[in-house]
Amino acid sequence: MPTPFGMLGIRTQGETIAEIAFLPRDGNVLAPADKLSVVAWLQIERYLDDPSYRIALPLRQAGTPFQRRVWAAIAAIAPGRTRSYGEIARELGSSARAVGQACGENPFPLVIPCHRVVSSSGIGGFAHSGGGYLLDAKRWLLAHEGAIPGYAGEAAK
Repeated sequence: MPTPFGMLGIRTQGETIAEIAFLPRDGNVLAPADKLSVVAWLQIERYLDDPSYRIALPLRQAGTPFQRRVWAAIAAIAPGRTRSYGEIARELGSSARAVGQACGENPFPLVIPCHRVVSSSGIGGFAHSGGGYLLDAKRWLLAHEGAIPGYAGEAAK
């Protein structure tokens, strides 16, 4: 699926979303493979038109119990807001590094908006990356939601 910040891959498994993946811009656009892929595509398009829209899709069970706790905390962050890895770690009685690792393992970005988790001193990483198209996607998403100013046009170039 093409987006302003790159391509997204949507993989389904039965009646659930198995994965949403950020992909480089140079990938090929493929038509949705099933009804659930169409629903996911349409909901993501709606979010791209309206950053306050909350994507709600049936997700495959994934992650460790700790990761699921982190992902639940992330899912509670409202559009246009951010929380730091450290804030979430304190809430869960963990470490910022462990929260960052759980963020990086999130198989459902946009549904579980891990882009809203930042470091205490800046934007932080994204999907286990400290740069490149993944960090550009995070900047675009945060600007799209109004959490950081003036970046959305940059990622679209």
